[in-house]
Amino acid sequence: MATYLDRILAAHRERAAGDDRPVDRLVERAQQQPPARPFRAALTSEGLAVIAEVKRRSPSKGDLAPHLDPALLVKDYAAGGAACLSVLTDEAFFGGSAADLQTARAAVELPVLRKDFTVSERDVCDARLMGADAVLLIVAALDDEELFAFRALAGELELAALVEVHDEGEVDRALAAGADLIGVNQRDLVTFEVDRARAVRVAAHIPDGVVKVAESGVVDGAAARSLRSAGYDAVLVGETLVTATDVPAKVRELSCS
Repeated sequence: MATYLDRILAAHRERAAGDDRPVDRLVERAQQQPPARPFRAALTSEGLAVIAEVKRRSPSKGDLAPHLDPALLVKDYAAGGAACLSVLTDEAFFGGSAADLQTARAAVELPVLRKDFTVSERDVCDARLMGADAVLLIVAALDDEELFAFRALAGELELAALVEVHDEGEVDRALAAGADLIGVNQRDLVTFEVDRARAVRVAAHIPDGVVKVAESGVVDGAAARSLRSAGYDAVLVGETLVTATDVPAKVRELSCS
């Protein structure tokens, strides 16, 4: 039975197969963009950094905040002390767009991750061209050759690469590709359910010197403190923040020292 990830990736790979834009030209244009903001460095503070996400909907839960204003939302994130932003740009499954990313980045000075399903070199270039400071690489979505090539291209374009894993074997693959920023997603790829013990377990497999980010299922300060104790530098939070009644206060709750 196809998983959520399978269906999403099939759609993205079909789109990528029909994209005939010359990669060399895209790389050249991406290299001419203004300097990127320092995404990875922003996550290495004393406390637990928060990557606050602009997320309109999810495949498993449907609409979360379909009518959000990215500019107003990220100003609340900044007021609460968020270290970075994550913006969904997948339209079909998450209701996002490049415009959401551009609007969010223009509203505040925080570094921005393009949260999407990177399946080609063109996707990496597009992230830089739309103004992102970091790109997401999902180990489960890529073979080793793709993972290495996309991470290397991200570095060439001055993009941070958040390499997402789900278990210890994927950590090994991420490290082999040169990852220095690893996100552990606690959401099961088959059921989309959250396993809140996953990040604590996998953290022990990630070596010192690699910036560690916990993703999904971070709902309150207690969960954040547990992840900080497990060695995480940051948490990436979407649903909890976009549905909060007091967004700045929720960001502060999750930013534990």
